[in-house]
Amino acid sequence: MQCIGDTSDEVWQDCISLFLQTEMCRDAAIITNSPPWLLASYPEGNFSQMTREEIETLLTKEDREKLFLQGIILAGTKCLLIRDNLYTEGNNTMDLRTKGQSRGSQAVTVVQIESVYLVVMGQKGTEGGPLNLKAFEMAGYIREAIFQHMAHF
Repeated sequence: MQCIGDTSDEVWQDCISLFLQTEMCRDAAIITNSPPWLLASYPEGNFSQMTREEIETLLTKEDREKLFLQGIILAGTKCLLIRDNLYTEGNNTMDLRTKGQSRGSQAVTVVQIESVYLVVMGQKGTEGGPLNLKAFEMAGYIREAIFQHMAHF
């Protein structure tokens, strides 16, 4: 299975499958801040239900302090914003935690990869730090694949 920087749905879906093989995460999606908004997601996961409004709120560059106060809703699930470095050069990650779930809270990480964003939810018991690191590593792999793919054109 290859994950290259092509914008086809199948390739982005391969990226999701590759990440889910790490067994650290239970849900994943690749989103963008313009239509079609949701490029790929894990079919059995909740992120496949993310709405345009949720994605726009998550990716807004204006008044991000409000996200700390109000939280963020992803696929109908309320999340608390823990750390926001999404638009910080060299980091480009955001850490959230689901709130008030009967199954317990779960870590969520968002990583910017060029013009798309990888959103991942950890398995129950997975801490935010290791999930962020794994998502950041995966983003680096995808970014490298994009550059290699573009170099061939």
